[in-house]
Amino acid sequence: MLFNLPLCLTWLRIVLIPLIVGVFYLPDHVLEPRDKDFAAATIFILAALTDWFDGFLARKLNQTSAFGAFLDPVADKLMVTAALLVLVQLARLNAAIALVIVGREITISALREWMAQIGAAKHITVNSLGKIKTACQMIAIPLLLFYGPISIEWGAEPTNTLVINTREWGEWLIYLATALTLWSMFYYLKRAWPQIGRYANNLS
Repeated sequence: MLFNLPLCLTWLRIVLIPLIVGVFYLPDHVLEPRDKDFAAATIFILAALTDWFDGFLARKLNQTSAFGAFLDPVADKLMVTAALLVLVQLARLNAAIALVIVGREITISALREWMAQIGAAKHITVNSLGKIKTACQMIAIPLLLFYGPISIEWGAEPTNTLVINTREWGEWLIYLATALTLWSMFYYLKRAWPQIGRYANNLS
């Protein structure tokens, strides 16, 4: 089935990807630069929320499918890659960091596919390290898309104001996500290495 409620949310996430990129190409007289940042960050957050809801609904409604299991990570990787490329273009992210994150995703995706083909997929299932990496990444990206201070005020006193520097927080979190990206990649490769060795020995 190509369309049920969880899959529609996944398709929606894919549809939102061009909007994250396209908003920055609007003329400034249509949308001011700060409004572009806000719009892109908001769209990314909405897209990221669909990632949680589609999985939740698929399990809740018993609508899990092989196609959904394929499309969901593809949508995630397209969304993250598009956002990283935008951040590199805006000079808010070093290209080397984007290369590490995207390269890791390609490497581990290929590794998982190969391990599944030889019947050893259980050796590289998603673990808590990968989930923490993803969480840091998904928080860092909208912060870097917004790239400005957020003021939270409460009460009448002027001192009752909390200022969050999304640039600094986003940079720290993306550095942490990059470190976890490398760590998790080597972890998965280490887990898969015995299977790779056995396969190589069988070929020889």
